[in-house]
Amino acid sequence: MADQNDNGSALRAVPGLVRLGAMAGWRTAEWTVDATVQATGRVLRAAAKGESAAELFERTGLELRGYLRGLLGILDGEEPETDEAPEAKNAPHAANGNGNGSAEALRERGAELLRQSADVRFEEDAHPAYENILANLAPDEARILRLLSLEGPQPAVDVRSAKALGLGSELVHGGFNMIGDAAGVRRLESVRAYLNNLYRLGLVWFSREQIGDHLRYQVLEAQPDVQEAMREAGRARTVRRSIHLTPFGVDFCQVCIPLDTAEFEALREEALRRS
Repeated sequence: MADQNDNGSALRAVPGLVRLGAMAGWRTAEWTVDATVQATGRVLRAAAKGESAAELFERTGLELRGYLRGLLGILDGEEPETDEAPEAKNAPHAANGNGNGSAEALRERGAELLRQSADVRFEEDAHPAYENILANLAPDEARILRLLSLEGPQPAVDVRSAKALGLGSELVHGGFNMIGDAAGVRRLESVRAYLNNLYRLGLVWFSREQIGDHLRYQVLEAQPDVQEAMREAGRARTVRRSIHLTPFGVDFCQVCIPLDTAEFEALREEALRRS
C-alpha cells in the first residue's frame, strides 16, 4: 500500500518537475542570449577604455556565478552542500588557484618582507629575481652580458634621412652595433631580439649618450649594413648612441655570470668536450 502511495506521489510530482525543468531551460536560454548581447557590448566598451581581458573575464565569471546561484535557489551567504571536508571549505582560495593570489595572501607576503627587513639576523645572498631572470636568458645573451660587464658600454648608431627643406630627420634604421661580433654569439641575426629581451628584464638600457672613443664609432659606421642603410636613405646621417648595463644588470652579472677569464675558458673547453 505504501508503495502505491509513493508511486502516486512520484507521478503527481512529474508535471511539476517538468515545468521546473522547462522553466530552467527557458531561463538559461534567455540568459544566454541576453548575456551574449551584453558581453559583446562589454568587450567593445572595455577595449575602448583600455581595460585588460583578465578584468573583463573576472567580472563575467562573477555574473555567471551569481546567475547560477539564483537559478539553484541559493541565497546570498549560503553555499551548496558538498562532500568537501570542513577544513577545505574554510580554507582561502586564491584567484590563481595556487593559494598565493588572494589579496590577503599577498598582503601577508608583503608583511613578511617587512619583517625580514627589520630582522638584523636575516641575510639574503642574491636578489630573488635573479633565478627567474636566468630562466629567461638565452646562452648568447649571457655572452652579451659578460661583454658589457667586462668591456663597458658599447657604441650604437641610428641612420636617419633628412626631410624636405631640411626640416628635421626621419629614422631609417636604428640600433646598429657590433655587440654580437664582439661577444662571439652564435646567432648574429638574433642580436636585436637578445638586446630587447635584456632590456625587458631590466639588465641593459639604450642611452642617447656617446662613449668616449670616437674611433669605435668610425669602425661601426664603416660596416656594410650601416653603409647599405645610408645608401637606401639617400641623404642620410648617423646619430651616435650607446648600450649600457643598468645598475641592476651590473649587480646581476657580478652575482650570476662567470667573469673570470680562466673560469670562462674552462667552461668553453668543457662545452667542446661534450660536443
